[in-house]
Amino acid sequence: MNEYKVNFSWDDEAEVWIAVCDEIPLTLEDGSLDKLMYRVKIAAPELIEMNNLPKYESLLFNVTQREKMVYT
Repeated sequence: MNEYKVNFSWDDEAEVWIAVCDEIPLTLEDGSLDKLMYRVKIAAPELIEMNNLPKYESLLFNVTQREKMVYT
C-alpha cells in the first residue's frame, strides 16, 4: 500500500514537536502533539494537491520521543 510517511519528533531546544515529510513536502511545528497531528491532517492533502502528487490512501505517522536519563 502506498502512503506518505510523516515523522514527528520533539525538539528539546525549541520545545516544540516537529512534523516532516519530504515527499509532500511538509514541515510544521507546534507545542502540542495533538494540535500538530490535526494540522498535518489538514495541510497534507492541500500540499499533495498543490504539488500534483499521487493521492495515496493514507498518512503514516511515526512519533519519536526521547527521554534523557539523569544518573545521580
